[in-house]
Amino acid sequence: MSTLEENKGIALSVSRAILNGKWNELGALLDDGFTYTGDGFHFNKNEYIGFMQDMKAAFAGLDMKFPNIVAEGQYVSIRFVSTAVNTGSFMGAPANKKNLEIHGIFIRKIENGKVMQEWQTTDLLGVMRQIGFGALFGYALFVGLFKVKQKPPVRKA
Repeated sequence: MSTLEENKGIALSVSRAILNGKWNELGALLDDGFTYTGDGFHFNKNEYIGFMQDMKAAFAGLDMKFPNIVAEGQYVSIRFVSTAVNTGSFMGAPANKKNLEIHGIFIRKIENGKVMQEWQTTDLLGVMRQIGFGALFGYALFVGLFKVKQKPPVRKA
């Protein structure tokens, strides 16, 4: 297997560990100096795992498809399509019991068999259209106007 193929496998293993709730496996795939930047958030390794644990708990039946995977050097870019039902509170927004389809792209940087960095962008307008523009817009406006800082996610045992 080439380095590019190995890197693709490592990058996809992160998503599979999240989908399967294998948090120790996820921790082993991420470098201790791992950083995440996406959709206005910046997380370290444990904050990222905590964020993913919160997401997994808030969305029943979470599934992801990976229609496009491109690797170049130490970078792997993956387009994803997630489907789930929002059954729990997430990022301060209450559950809405709606079926969601969320599209996005992430890029993972691989070094020495570990993920060092992840950058992500999500189709937030598409999400707002599905859950109700008012709820998400109101939340975003409140956070933006009043400079509300969310507490960083906490990794669970």
